[in-house]
Amino acid sequence: MAAALPLGQAARPNVIVVMTDDQGYPELSAHGNPVLNTPFLDKLHAQSVRFTDYHASPMCTPTRGSLMTGLDPARHGAINVSSGRTLLRANLPTMANLLREHGYRTGIFGKWHLGDNYPYRPQDRGFEETLWFPSSHIGSVPDHWGNNYFDDTYRWNGKRKKFTGYCTDIFFDHAIDWMKRRSAAGEPFFAYLPTNTPHGPFYAPDEDIEVMEEMVANAKLPRMTSRSKSNLVRYLAMIRNIDTNMGRLMAFLDKTGLAENTILLFMTDNGSTFGHAYFPAGMRGRKTQLWEGGHRVPCFIRWPSGGFGKPRDIGGLTQTQDLLPTLLDLCSIETTRKFDGISLAPALRGQAAVPAERMLVINYSRMPGSLDFPTPDSPSILRREGGAVLWKRWRMLRDSELYNLETDPLQKKNVIDSHPEVAAKMRAHLDDWWTSVGDTANEPQRVIIGHDAENPMMLTACEWLDVFIDQQGQIRRGDQKNGYWELDVAHSGRYEFELRRWPREADLPLEAAYNGQGALPITQARLFINREMTTQSVKSGDKAATFTVNLPLGQVRLHTWFAEGRSNPICGAYYVYVKRL
Repeated sequence: MAAALPLGQAARPNVIVVMTDDQGYPELSAHGNPVLNTPFLDKLHAQSVRFTDYHASPMCTPTRGSLMTGLDPARHGAINVSSGRTLLRANLPTMANLLREHGYRTGIFGKWHLGDNYPYRPQDRGFEETLWFPSSHIGSVPDHWGNNYFDDTYRWNGKRKKFTGYCTDIFFDHAIDWMKRRSAAGEPFFAYLPTNTPHGPFYAPDEDIEVMEEMVANAKLPRMTSRSKSNLVRYLAMIRNIDTNMGRLMAFLDKTGLAENTILLFMTDNGSTFGHAYFPAGMRGRKTQLWEGGHRVPCFIRWPSGGFGKPRDIGGLTQTQDLLPTLLDLCSIETTRKFDGISLAPALRGQAAVPAERMLVINYSRMPGSLDFPTPDSPSILRREGGAVLWKRWRMLRDSELYNLETDPLQKKNVIDSHPEVAAKMRAHLDDWWTSVGDTANEPQRVIIGHDAENPMMLTACEWLDVFIDQQGQIRRGDQKNGYWELDVAHSGRYEFELRRWPREADLPLEAAYNGQGALPITQARLFINREMTTQSVKSGDKAATFTVNLPLGQVRLHTWFAEGRSNPICGAYYVYVKRL
């Protein structure tokens, strides 16, 4: 079923990228996992070319931005998983843009996490078919209230729609159906399947939980608390469900004849959540850490008609930034865009090795979880010394520690004083990298309000700059934090701002508790924008406080407060509905 292309061109391959969330290198039986059985991922592993020294970011959003752009997180702007620093620079073309420009149909099915509002949504970034949910996980602050992985409401082609079934099953179902229709129309396609699983909260189908309960009970594991063991069961059950869906996807490709000319790429977005506690796969560290286990992840690529030769392992340092230039090269698409990554197509085809002298930098902003207000000293500010430099089997962390994985795979012995020449060379590379990115790495990306593409719209506390509010549990508790939004006004005029503590679909008063939790004594609301403060009283039973202001074209900051009287601010408005009148 080759896709129709201009006369004289060979049929370009279809492209499918599957990226799972928080499944690290240890969570495949092909990698020696002592508990989990992943027969379909193992089958793909056996059929693929495998990059064995492949690195993502230690947190998911930076990886997602690098996958889409081929650029370092410090350059593409999405450096954190929350706190107003997840937005992918709007002027950057994405993988979807570049493939769509060359005749590919484009679809995303699952987790985006590079911006929830215009101009950062997937439909703004080159994707035609969009089935997704906002922010970091199902159950995040901007997600539909009460979503819990089963029978949820997602955003489908610009509108909210309720679906029946388990999240991962739904995303694979719709991706397969969409690919079937594109194939029938003779159109080459790019399907992006970034699952939200096995990211917490750890909800999985009963069938998978039952199987994993038995397997965990029969496995020899390190001592764990009952809660940790229960979470591990559900985490692995989610991966078992992913594996089943990968089997369905591969069967679909085989049955329809698409497998031969389809590039199927599987990777994960960062290190394991649990591997360090039960099976570290010979590495130290976990998600969010600079140790090897925080960022070394699987990357398998299969394309039967692509001239890759036999399935095999390929060594040498590779990274997420390499995947976009690689896929463009494999699809015979030329571009003048400059990437931080390199094309791995020659290595895949056995024509060249991965450059042996290559150095990589891994850097990302940290979580400002303990901060109740924004500060220029927030951990979410990206800093030069916060990164890792990778060179051959050397790892330099935080410009102060040096490890040789050849002799010390668990990174226990800091040898920086014993190898000053190695440290100097790696430090020079870090300095050059920071010189190229440091001036713009922390530039906040602004959400646009009042644009015809999204008017009215909803802002949430997820975009408070350098303050962490990202979980519906924080809203239920009434976390007493505040921040501000960096905005860009698309059209001058009159704007309505509706401040809420709960989203509209929750339909609760400002002061209300949720299931007996999180009541707040709110009697006043404030809005500060364009250097003007407006205050109004609210009474018991009010669900929102609405302000109307005139705004000029251009950049503004929005601050909000809920308070118990003038002298006792409580928190910011977690939800603000904005409408250009």
